[in-house]
Amino acid sequence: MFPYLPTSSNDEKEMLKTIGKNSIEELFENIPQEVRLKGPLNLGKPMSEIELTAHIKKYAKENKSLEELTSFLGAGVYDHYIPSVVKHIISHSEFYTAYTPYQPEISQGTLQAIFEYQTMITNLTGMEVTNASMYDGATACTEAAIMACENTQRKTILVSKTVNPETRKVLKTYMHFRDIQVIEIEDTEGVTDIEKLKDEIGSNTAAVIVQYPNFFGIIEDLQEIEKITHENKAMLITYVHPIPLGILKSPGEIGADIAVGDGQSLGNGLNFGGPYIGFLATTQKLVRKMPGRIVGQTKDVDGRRAFVLTLQAREQHIRREKATSNICSNHSLNALTAAIYLATMGKKGIKEVAYQCTQKAHYAFSVLTTSGKYKPAFSKPFFMEFVLKADVDVDLINKKLLEKDILGGYNLHRDYDKYKNTMLLAFTEKRTKEEIDELKALLEVIV
Repeated sequence: MFPYLPTSSNDEKEMLKTIGKNSIEELFENIPQEVRLKGPLNLGKPMSEIELTAHIKKYAKENKSLEELTSFLGAGVYDHYIPSVVKHIISHSEFYTAYTPYQPEISQGTLQAIFEYQTMITNLTGMEVTNASMYDGATACTEAAIMACENTQRKTILVSKTVNPETRKVLKTYMHFRDIQVIEIEDTEGVTDIEKLKDEIGSNTAAVIVQYPNFFGIIEDLQEIEKITHENKAMLITYVHPIPLGILKSPGEIGADIAVGDGQSLGNGLNFGGPYIGFLATTQKLVRKMPGRIVGQTKDVDGRRAFVLTLQAREQHIRREKATSNICSNHSLNALTAAIYLATMGKKGIKEVAYQCTQKAHYAFSVLTTSGKYKPAFSKPFFMEFVLKADVDVDLINKKLLEKDILGGYNLHRDYDKYKNTMLLAFTEKRTKEEIDELKALLEVIV
């Protein structure tokens, strides 16, 4: 027996007796000997709680957080300011549960939190309906592609190469096992190549996926893409960053059929890579094609406000092979975080954050390109990220910046062969003029 397990030797014997087994060895007799662990795990000697805490802290200190670093790195995850009230509310123990609210009569708090989240995401995206939250932006995008294929009965997805590279990788993985073809549309000057899109779109195209603003930070003109897509009876899926929607046209206004994205920017920290939260919003006519679940508002027998699971595909849980989606988690803690953030900021607050991001990014663009040592990679309108070309390797630049506790930009050459020595820099509302000026000074010295 292990001292950290609550069961005693007598408990073990009683449980084995109940299931008709005489020993632990007999319990595992169906597992072949060749795949069983022959000895203890290589975890080192046992430690006391004090020793273990010190041991873990030693390794944790090797990480650097944004309490120590100034971040100019974006590329899908952003260092936005999180009001203190967000952490204060989500720290309440009653919100810490992985339970899916199947029984509404005992889950009113969880259901209300999800309902409020859904309402705010619907308002932000300009769409008609939103489901309970999903894993992250990449899987939300994939679920949207599956929805499009189910709805159109077509088997080809066109995705612009200006969509986040990680999202495209996840999309390809999922579609491969569904025998759905994924065709990437090249970019030209940092935006989707319209002529290539026209060449590739056809009668078997289920959807066109574009990012807004795109991975390079550019605000693409989606009007022509929307027209081309719908003329071919395909669906338009927009992968959006939620903060710019405070001042840009919403996917609903653009004419998108499905809007997806990652809600990390809505009060969720960077968390060393997760967990994050995906959102998926669409039109009323596609509501029964949506994965996950939808929380609705109603009245109980006494006429009081109440919340219920209005719609969920039960096949996700009991007939998985027949389900259009097997996403069952609703990431409700992250959804609650997003809801608190949006309620705290309000419409004016989101607009203010968006304005500050774009104003600081354009100031940074101006000062960083003044000397000519760093040149703009593109000449298109951008929101809070832009791409610069340098004469030296970006990894070397970032190494030098890190020595000064600055997290530099994303090296685009990692994902795009044609963009050598180019870096994608992000500027959120947290970045100050002093920090941007310091970045300029250091970059000038490095080159």
